[in-house]
Amino acid sequence: MVAKLTQGFWAKTARIILRNRILILLLLAAVTIFMGLQWDKMQFSNSQANLLPDQHPVNLEYLEFLRQFGEEGNVMVLAIKDSSLFTPEKFNRWNKLSKQIEAFPEIDFVLSTDNLQELVKDTVEQTFVMQSLVKGTPETKAEIDSITNHLFNELPFYENLIYNKETRTIRTVVYMDKDIVNTSVRKDFILGDFTTLINNFEKETGMDVRVSGMPYIRTMNSQNIIDEIGKFILAALGVTSLIFFFFFRSVRATVISMLVVIIGVMWAFGILGLLQYEITVLTALIPPLIIVIGIPNCIFLINKYQQEVKKHGNQALSLQRVISKIGNATLMTNVTTASGFATFIITDSKLLKEFGIVASINILGIFVLSLLIIPIIYSFMPLPKNKHLKHLNTKWIETFVNWMVTIVRERRIAVYIISILLLVTSIIGIYQIDISGSPIEDMPKKAQFFKDIRFFEQEFDGIMPVEIVVDTKRPRGVLRPNNLKKMDELGNHIIEIPELSKPISVVDLVKYSKQAFYNGIPKYYQLPTSQENTFIMEVARNSANNGNLLNSFVDSTGQVARITTYMQDVDTERMEEIEGTLQKHIDKIFPSDRYKVNMTGSALLFLKGTKYLVKNLILSLSLAIGLIALFMAYLFRSFRMVVISLIPNLLPLIVTAGVMGFAGVPIKPSTILVFSIAFGISVDDTIHFLAKYRQELIANQWKIKKSVYAALRETGVSMFYTSIVLFFGFSVFVISSFGGTVALGSLVSATLLFAMLANLILLPSLLLSLERSIANKEVLKEPQIDILPIEDLNATQEEEKEDLK
Repeated sequence: MVAKLTQGFWAKTARIILRNRILILLLLAAVTIFMGLQWDKMQFSNSQANLLPDQHPVNLEYLEFLRQFGEEGNVMVLAIKDSSLFTPEKFNRWNKLSKQIEAFPEIDFVLSTDNLQELVKDTVEQTFVMQSLVKGTPETKAEIDSITNHLFNELPFYENLIYNKETRTIRTVVYMDKDIVNTSVRKDFILGDFTTLINNFEKETGMDVRVSGMPYIRTMNSQNIIDEIGKFILAALGVTSLIFFFFFRSVRATVISMLVVIIGVMWAFGILGLLQYEITVLTALIPPLIIVIGIPNCIFLINKYQQEVKKHGNQALSLQRVISKIGNATLMTNVTTASGFATFIITDSKLLKEFGIVASINILGIFVLSLLIIPIIYSFMPLPKNKHLKHLNTKWIETFVNWMVTIVRERRIAVYIISILLLVTSIIGIYQIDISGSPIEDMPKKAQFFKDIRFFEQEFDGIMPVEIVVDTKRPRGVLRPNNLKKMDELGNHIIEIPELSKPISVVDLVKYSKQAFYNGIPKYYQLPTSQENTFIMEVARNSANNGNLLNSFVDSTGQVARITTYMQDVDTERMEEIEGTLQKHIDKIFPSDRYKVNMTGSALLFLKGTKYLVKNLILSLSLAIGLIALFMAYLFRSFRMVVISLIPNLLPLIVTAGVMGFAGVPIKPSTILVFSIAFGISVDDTIHFLAKYRQELIANQWKIKKSVYAALRETGVSMFYTSIVLFFGFSVFVISSFGGTVALGSLVSATLLFAMLANLILLPSLLLSLERSIANKEVLKEPQIDILPIEDLNATQEEEKEDLK
């Protein structure tokens, strides 16, 4: 009953579409113009992606840290490793560059050799005062040597902050205005004035300036994402149109299909603007995804139209059947694909949720576009010529289909053996998959800013901040001698970890104060003894400048202190080891009943976020499998058919996971998407095949073998076409400079190709081997929705033509 109502609905839909062609085209044009007007509302992400929910405890700790000490990711660093720097001309030009940078309103403060301050004791006023390290403009090499020798040998406070003593690398630290560091102003400044200054300096001096820091890295990475959107769209259009033309040999069909997906891309950008979602590394993939997923819709509809024209040559009847017979099937396949993406909506991750919403809406949107535009445009055109229909009898496609039929008929045991071997091997590979919590792993390895990241890791032990917040639970408790010693002890443990940089904290300032108290003698760079502490700290408290310095390390109440270190880019396992080691020392040094100490910082935040996403991956994939299983059960009303249909779709996912393990491709935010995307798309082939199989069963009086081979021959061509388009369509992502995008494209492509083979070889093999179990009335019940209704080609065409009048 439901199936008949469904057929009636689609027949009525076909009549409405073909009778209101002009009105529908005008409506589509109006919607497209409206979507185009939303483009100016699109926003590009200016902050680091937060993968954790807003109310997650780790996220709340990080937000509390930002409240107490301000934005941690506002520091940029410049460095030069070149002995020619220590000549008057170049040294003074380096100092001039610092002055030029600091002159911009976007910059709060610059710490460099130009304005480096030395802490000295004023014996008259009994205070510490800050004096410039560089007085005036040095004019001789001897003056510069004196300055650098004093810096390298007598000011340990600045070691690893301003200089590397061993390599004589000099660094400048640039603090951006915290209010603009997560806005578009940051991007405009860095890509504009800041980059111009650096380029001019390099041109004048011939020296190579290394630049890094989170604001700079995020800006350059975001710009790479923006640059790649256009590249992906053009590549996807180019590849899919070439393949489409190769299959159909029709410029007209190719142009119509390109028109459909181009409008789909315009809608995708419009929805991003309408919802005011930021364009991130994930949402940037949606426009090319729409192209890749939209082309199979065009293939099914145009292929059906040409088949109908070849059968009876009646355009009106052919167009009606395209809508009424293929519309339902295309809707079902698009719904399952959209379901794969929509499962991300249930996650608490804003990044994935936005991606899931926009992707699923646009997949359904491209279905509407293809169903409306293709039949309407063809209705204004003459019938396809014979040369346009030749592809329907392509011999090499027929050879491929015959090969599959032969495998299914004669090599089923080999198919099962290979499938089991793949399953076992893949499970072994799955146990070797790592989780990547590195925020820079997916960044373009060949980009200069990435090479600079590696430079700073080598010279200064990392660029990703790790913050340890120590709450003494007592106002002004930070400067108590006992607490300073505890922080110094923890700092010594941090130094012992090779992947972490020398920590910076109030301890260093207190040590520097003692050195200054003893007239700058380097050996006194240490914490005061209990006897020294009283008068040294008294001098420190009398020093206004020293109080300003304290603000960077201690909160306004003097109760909470921060210890900042920087981590190199290490694998997740090592990162967790470092976190565990630090936590062990923290628990030992700071008893929980007297102190509250927690670790935070963007490096650890990203690690926790990635692990959180992995848990969500399992949930979203399980939901996708469950939803599609329910959908299949609703369609076929057979538990056995649900199980059989899931096998050829789950096996490719397991194989892909195994390949990731063996190839060393880790689970990370980008590769997490592979499984849900691939499953949502690959199940389309299963629906098409099983729907045709059920249809053939009824037509062939429940003869399993005849029905399987007929379904295989009928659906094999379209499934092959769409799988090839999807394979090469997703393959365009391998041109990306982002490692995660490359992995996503190659893994989805490989999964879909294997899924096609599984659906065309393993699925029919299972149906034949289990024919006694499934060849019963349970399978043959009238489905709730008839995906591919049986066509009565002997029915009077006059009746259908009458409907079109």
